[in-house]
Amino acid sequence: MACCVARIRCLTPLLMPRWPRLALFAERRLHRGGGLVALPKYLLTGRNNERVSTRRITNLTHGDRYRKGGIGTPSYDVITEPGNVSPLQYVPDSIAKPSYADSGIVVGVPKELEIKTEEQVARMRESCRLAKMILSRVCKQVKAGVTTDELDRYAHKLCIENNAYPSPLNYRWFPKSVCTSVNNVACHGIPDDRPLRDGDIISIDVSVFYNGYHGDCAETLIVGHSVDERGKALVQTARECLDRAVSICGPGQKLSEIGRVVSIVAAQAGFTVVPAFCGHGIGTYFHGPPDIYHFDNDEKGEMLEGLVFTIGECPGP
Repeated sequence: MACCVARIRCLTPLLMPRWPRLALFAERRLHRGGGLVALPKYLLTGRNNERVSTRRITNLTHGDRYRKGGIGTPSYDVITEPGNVSPLQYVPDSIAKPSYADSGIVVGVPKELEIKTEEQVARMRESCRLAKMILSRVCKQVKAGVTTDELDRYAHKLCIENNAYPSPLNYRWFPKSVCTSVNNVACHGIPDDRPLRDGDIISIDVSVFYNGYHGDCAETLIVGHSVDERGKALVQTARECLDRAVSICGPGQKLSEIGRVVSIVAAQAGFTVVPAFCGHGIGTYFHGPPDIYHFDNDEKGEMLEGLVFTIGECPGP
């Protein structure tokens, strides 16, 4: 049995947040997990993102410069304003739930690396396959005019139909069954009633708790046809970073090699990788050790046979 890597993430929100301090807030307050914040270089001033510039964004008032097709296409503010969030959805008592389902409080996370048996890996594969199936079906619903709340409801319905609990729901009080990050939303975006627009870039994060184990996956999509070449290149680069990172994984490999490879691929395409969030171990727990950094680093640790973790890099401009 080789080192098992959950090949699951390609999160690439394209644009900058209106308030740069969002990155600092996200690092300190949001739950840890794969998916990084796409911010410009000048917003990041250190490995741990302890200081973030408060410079206001003054050169991004319409989408046609960074994301829209330019002259002849609709223009609007690239900032995605939050919409209204509907109440939590119901999960039948018959479905097995993780420990945080009722309280929002996470318990039972191991402090050390967990090396899984062949049986555990097999059960994780089942969870990941189900998560991927649901993600694929949700992605087919993405088009201009559809709200992210509708995507969330559809994903929730598919989870329940397959006797799975949607892992994000009430995880540290997260109010939805999936994460939908549109444009400037850093990551772990909360679905709401804002309709998607032609030219949006959306990352959809689907995770399920099934048969006692979490499966976790995400994909980034372009809505319509109005994203410019730079935006398309960003999404493509994220996929290439992921593929290259997965290709070097195996027993005995340094965990830090993932960050080195991702940084090289991103730089070759003219992008940087923002170190605000990291990949993570996964199993009966949603997030646990090891932390997987997607930037060049000197962290200790190596991949071991039976180790399962996520890779979730995010190139940014």
